[in-house]
Amino acid sequence: MNTGWNIPEIGRRSFLKGAAAASAGMALAGRMPVAAAEEGEFAPLPRGVIYGDLPEGDLEDQFVLAAECGFEGIESNTVDSVDEARRMADAAQEAGIEIHSIMFGGWGSPLSHPDEDVAQQGREELEHCIETAEAMGAGAVLLVPGIVNAETRYVEAWDRSTHHIREVLPVAEDLGVVIAVENVWNNFLLSPLEFAEYVDQFESPYLQAYFDVGNIVAYGWPQDWIRTLGERIVRVHYKDFQRDGRNFVNLGEGDVDWIEVRRALEEVGFDSWVTPEVGGGDEAYLTDLAERMHRINIGEPPLG
Repeated sequence: MNTGWNIPEIGRRSFLKGAAAASAGMALAGRMPVAAAEEGEFAPLPRGVIYGDLPEGDLEDQFVLAAECGFEGIESNTVDSVDEARRMADAAQEAGIEIHSIMFGGWGSPLSHPDEDVAQQGREELEHCIETAEAMGAGAVLLVPGIVNAETRYVEAWDRSTHHIREVLPVAEDLGVVIAVENVWNNFLLSPLEFAEYVDQFESPYLQAYFDVGNIVAYGWPQDWIRTLGERIVRVHYKDFQRDGRNFVNLGEGDVDWIEVRRALEEVGFDSWVTPEVGGGDEAYLTDLAERMHRINIGEPPLG
């Protein structure tokens, strides 16, 4: 797909091929369940669940429950130490499930903050998160790159966050972990063209886009953003949104055209992890959520 933006194609394709090979290897070794193909317009995508959305309990039991509910992967919260990350990796392997990313965020100490000490703290926290992601076997870290507000102009958020990400990128490249910038309600990267330009300026397969379907609906159409961002998308959050009332709701209960979203993902060649960000619940709720995701992934409405 040619969106008019320069993409480091050789590096990106090499990275995607490597990631696909790694996933295939884990599946063959029995570490990651592979969803059985069912009749539908598209092949299923691997489904993750946010760790914090699982019922409280022992780590090992939580991961087993996630797998039993139908999820193939986990999106972890941030952890304090590499040792804790390795314990999570061991628990995931035992459960036959994969930790695919860490939800770092970046709201607390944004890279765009006018206080250099605050921004530096955010940079150090991001580096630590990349190191723990590598210890978990997670391939990506979600990052909110900057925040525009009364204290921070738009151009300042762009320049400061770009500077700090460039400083951290060598760590990500060395450890093989993608920094995945997400579109959130931070008054920044408010168009798909701008988001694409922001990613492209780094010219690295280790700085990509984490696309959130529901976050766009208030001011755009997710299928449009997907087609513009194209191969830059490395992870996707599924959530639904009602324009009337501006509420986030469960999959299939809002205004997202899920068939068109899935078609757009197919068109741009996306075949990586999708994770719902719709809140947690018990086993019955999570099983239903995994089924809604499966229906979306094969090109059917999430509610039967």
